[in-house]
Amino acid sequence: MGLFSRLVAKIKGESTASPLDWEELLIELLAADLGPTLSEKLVAQAKKMKGDDAENSLREILTSHLSTKSRSLAAASNPSVVLVVGVNGVGKTTSVAKLAHYLKTQSFSLVLGAADTFRAAAVDQLSTWGSRVGVDVVTGKHEGEPASVAFDAVKRGSENNSDYVLIDTAGRLHTKNDLMAELGKIKRVIEKTVPVAEVLLVIDGTTGQNGMIQAKLFSEAVEVTGLIVTKLDGSARGGVALAIEDELDLPIKFVGTGEDISDFAPFDARGYIDGLLSG
Repeated sequence: MGLFSRLVAKIKGESTASPLDWEELLIELLAADLGPTLSEKLVAQAKKMKGDDAENSLREILTSHLSTKSRSLAAASNPSVVLVVGVNGVGKTTSVAKLAHYLKTQSFSLVLGAADTFRAAAVDQLSTWGSRVGVDVVTGKHEGEPASVAFDAVKRGSENNSDYVLIDTAGRLHTKNDLMAELGKIKRVIEKTVPVAEVLLVIDGTTGQNGMIQAKLFSEAVEVTGLIVTKLDGSARGGVALAIEDELDLPIKFVGTGEDISDFAPFDARGYIDGLLSG
């Protein structure tokens, strides 16, 4: 990413950054999807840096805008239920499969719930991934009751004494209100049996500030506890990750970096900041 490498080079030793340099930095931050609020805050803070320790000062500034909440996947009870939400097209179903694979490599047992009953392709996709990963997938009838599938998945997880139940959900109904009401219903039905340990929102790292809008909307509806950011690789500047953490205090817990099932890992905050600083 290297958003700040040129700035650090300019002000090492003594500050030679001109008004034009600061303006160029602001433009670059905006282009990197940091958003106007955070971009302006960063420029104002950067102007106060001492040139002899520019890189460490900038590292501290950037780190201060990250959430301090835990990035570990919560474990509330057996099974710990993780509701995965997000709009269609961000890689939600694939992220459920990748998270399942990751948990399997950590020796956890789990069940998947294909509660996106309105998209047959999503159910088929999750069933195929489940077979590949080697985990049980609970499905329902096409256009059936999503909350019923979620309930059955949690029941299966309880019967199997599974560590986790991951629930894939719909990303689009007729209206936004329909979608949010459906997600709220799924959460309420699950919590008649066990608490929902996590609500993870999947956002596409290339969608820029649209990701911020999605984070706000879903947080209002289902109390999002963390994020999965997909496509956080060479094709994405990745600034939206820092912007969301700064404004909403939502920790990014996992990132998807490619197409393979193993291209998925816990979010490394230090590595992310290093990436912003390096060329």
